[in-house]
Amino acid sequence: MRDFFAGVETRWPAYRRDLHWHLLPPSTEQAVDDLLGPYAELIRYPGMEMVTPKWLHATVLHAGPREEATDDEIDEMVARVRDAVTGTGPLTLTFSRPSIGTVAIGRAARPGATVRQLWDTTWTATTAVVGERWNLLPEIPYPHITIAYAGRDAAHADRAAMKAMLSDIDAGEVTLDFPALTLVSQWHTHQHIVWEPLATVPLS
Repeated sequence: MRDFFAGVETRWPAYRRDLHWHLLPPSTEQAVDDLLGPYAELIRYPGMEMVTPKWLHATVLHAGPREEATDDEIDEMVARVRDAVTGTGPLTLTFSRPSIGTVAIGRAARPGATVRQLWDTTWTATTAVVGERWNLLPEIPYPHITIAYAGRDAAHADRAAMKAMLSDIDAGEVTLDFPALTLVSQWHTHQHIVWEPLATVPLS
């Protein structure tokens, strides 16, 4: 596998705080166990950096550097998003069994259309405030939660062996409700992705 963090360094350097909109999964013991529990050994495979429960997230939009936006601009973005999503109701997503990619282990979710609508909403709100200042990501959004990233020792992560390990795990899909969008100031450490929450916008 390839080092995820090295791959994003040119567009998102380590320790630079960027604005992200997230759907954060419930922090209940049951939700965390359903997402991670059956795969405890897999996400700790040599070369992988597991995502701890506190930092599980489904990214809706990666905007731009926090330091390039004023507090007033952030407040205006949040207000626009709040106006756009009020009354839409909680979002329900069903997460598939994990898949082992080239830089991470992730769980894709459906329906994707609802998350793409939120991506469009947050993108519209952001560009209305800051214009074309930033390249907004992802260009083609799809909902997923990453449960482990390939790190500095990614060369030790044997994808074939990991796929064999995954095939022996008897666990199915997970359905979760997301009652809110969360805006965070997020950075990575070459090992983990972490953030500071800035605002929560209810969907109900």
